[in-house]
Amino acid sequence: MSKCRRNLLLATLLAAPLVATPALAEKYGLGREALPEEINAWTVEVFPDGKNLPEGSGSVADGEKIFGDNCAACHGDFAEGVDNWPKLAGGDGTLANKDPVKTVGSYWPYLSTVWDYAHRSMPFGNAQTLTVDETYAIVAYILYSNYLVEDDFVLTKDNFLDVEMPNADGFIVDNRDEVEVPKFSEAACMSDCKTDVQITKKATILDVTPNEGNGEDTAAADTSAETDTAQSDTAQTDTAEAPAQDAPAAAEEAKAEAAPAESLSADPELVAAGEKVFKKCKACHQVGEDAKNRVGPVLNGLIGRQAGTADGFKYSSAMKQHGEDGLVWTEQTVEEYLADPKGYIPKNRMSFAGLKDPEDVKAVLAYIESQGG
Repeated sequence: MSKCRRNLLLATLLAAPLVATPALAEKYGLGREALPEEINAWTVEVFPDGKNLPEGSGSVADGEKIFGDNCAACHGDFAEGVDNWPKLAGGDGTLANKDPVKTVGSYWPYLSTVWDYAHRSMPFGNAQTLTVDETYAIVAYILYSNYLVEDDFVLTKDNFLDVEMPNADGFIVDNRDEVEVPKFSEAACMSDCKTDVQITKKATILDVTPNEGNGEDTAAADTSAETDTAQSDTAQTDTAEAPAQDAPAAAEEAKAEAAPAESLSADPELVAAGEKVFKKCKACHQVGEDAKNRVGPVLNGLIGRQAGTADGFKYSSAMKQHGEDGLVWTEQTVEEYLADPKGYIPKNRMSFAGLKDPEDVKAVLAYIESQGG
């Protein structure tokens, strides 16, 4: 460093106010105590109760574009994750699985964590470039991708705490300081620690406890109870699975008409073309023997199915209403829907722009049918 530049740097440092913690200021006589406004400038964390949330707002519609420009490269267009980058949507009901899918919708207990992390640490490699309104919009879109809000939702400081996170009660409060620490800090008992020992339960079902006293009777009672329960469950299942006797004839006719005269899957070239087209769909949908609901419902049995009725999938109110009004998926209705999903069923949750070429629709239907759809 040249002498001139060194002198300039020294002059700048001497001219700047030296701020120090109270301890350093008092001990070394350096600087002064930081002012409240200077401390607040560094206090950017947002708390679960909404503390430190700035004024601003962002809509799902704006968030979709901002998310696509800043987040989709890693997290996918629909927050479904790309390669090893984390998924932000989906995973509903998987926390008890061997490999749970931990997303904003399935795992995160506080919306404040989403807002704070996005605002402070994202986008990757370009952190803290998002404005307050852009952060609100991105968080709104992530909520929409998890079916927690509708597509016309606008997130603000005022309605922030109105959003219910599905796993808000899924964590245990860490109370070890009040419970475990005092108990384990006591002097250990070394003799006569328990004077009254009683057997409260017997594991007779597992054949690991001797059948003394009424143990055998207990096992028999347990077995009998289990048998009764199983029979009751079977009866309930039979009742639940019994077909409706008075199903509307119109609905049956609509489903019959939905079936194509000749299966599209009979054309191997069309199926092969459809497999390529389906790559545009597989981020959200699955089809086949092991298919599961993801961001979108499974497509097994699509043709002939009433709209909004796939088992276990949470549809938008708009999609369910169209199904209740009689919409059944046929080749024609699927083609019309995929040409303009938002126009065909306004306010449905599918963000995909659609397939404009009718041949692509036929091809993807052929592939879906070939996979058991």
